[in-house]
Amino acid sequence: MTVAGPSHDVQLSRRVVTGYSLGSLVTGPFGTVPGLLLLPYLTDTLGVAAGVAGLLVLLPKAWDVLVNPVAGRISDRSGDRRGFLLGAGLALGVLFAAIFAGPFAAGAAAGAYVAVAFLAAATAFAFFQVPYVAMPAELTRGRAERTRLMTWRVAVLALAILVSGALAPLVVDLGGGGRTGHRWSGAFVGALIVVGTLGVFFGTRTAPSRTAPGQEPSLRAQLRIAAANASFRRLLLCYVVQAAGIGTMLAGVQYFADHVIGADSGATFLFAAFVAPALLVMPLWSRVGARHGKRRGLIAASLLFAAGALALLAAPALPGPPIYLIVALVGCGYAGQQVFALAMLPDLIEGDTERTGRRQAGVFTGLWTAGETLGLALGPGIYALVLQLFGYVSSSTGEAAAQDATARLGVLLGFSLVPAVLVGPAVGLLRRYRD
Repeated sequence: MTVAGPSHDVQLSRRVVTGYSLGSLVTGPFGTVPGLLLLPYLTDTLGVAAGVAGLLVLLPKAWDVLVNPVAGRISDRSGDRRGFLLGAGLALGVLFAAIFAGPFAAGAAAGAYVAVAFLAAATAFAFFQVPYVAMPAELTRGRAERTRLMTWRVAVLALAILVSGALAPLVVDLGGGGRTGHRWSGAFVGALIVVGTLGVFFGTRTAPSRTAPGQEPSLRAQLRIAAANASFRRLLLCYVVQAAGIGTMLAGVQYFADHVIGADSGATFLFAAFVAPALLVMPLWSRVGARHGKRRGLIAASLLFAAGALALLAAPALPGPPIYLIVALVGCGYAGQQVFALAMLPDLIEGDTERTGRRQAGVFTGLWTAGETLGLALGPGIYALVLQLFGYVSSSTGEAAAQDATARLGVLLGFSLVPAVLVGPAVGLLRRYRD
């Protein structure tokens, strides 16, 4: 990375903005597809009990809570964030495909293999995501320009989530279902991750970059400074709780489609309804932020998400079209949450750099991505716990087993009430937020 001067206040080129946003083809699929496919793959294909499956999904992701700050420290020291993007992104593409390519048909050995492969993939993802999230604070000083960068990034993120999240279950079905279908789906998503890696690496090669002149001497010192930033703590905690809510809903998509809607390829249509509207409302959320501020925009988007999730409690009494419309409303709230939270983080990093004169973006983003990873990992764990408590029956046939009324109620509550309770009240943490 090179040191740049006042040119950072000018508008970034379209090539740089586009190139940076292509990194969402990596972060979107890895942040979405495991939460969407992995829990039902374990319970309905490998025959792992719901509670155990939740732990197998949670623990590898929880490992990232430790790895991400270390990745941030190493990234700060290297001075070359793009090199991390290339190496870690390519490794992630291979490792993601490996998650669903295990040699064991079912049972404990199959579950253990998935956990180990997922752990390796999560580690590679940490070394991609942390440098990637740190880059906006070093590409430009302009807050409006960073919002523009984040708007493009989240637009591509929505497209990446739509393509990967909607098509991954469809590829499973087209591939014959069961283990074979999941292998095809893993290869498809792995290839998408490789495309995103190459796109962000080559797309940002002409990007200006700026580094502050010094660092804190130790990781502990950097963590202490990040912890002392009250606004960062509040925003991070809010984001973690909300990520848990989003992760819970994602984990329930396949179960909700199978046991509440009862439609073929219902998971694909649900996911399309969730993400597709985001592509349309991004400019609207950007205007809301410009007029009312990012904090208020985040609060409004979160409350919209929570209201839509609560409305899904009526799903058993509704036909398909109104359910998909409500899910689209939830998706509009989700889009705003992503735009505003991701635009607020670089503002906090820039303010810290101006106060301290030190380059610490990697540590802040390491903590941020660790929190996001933890939240998204807690989601499937929470959903699996709900399933276990309500008596969900696992299967090793590749098809979901028939469930009684109590288990179906658990499927519904985990997809609607639990996400609403996590996402909505979390905005209270932002009352004293100052950027």
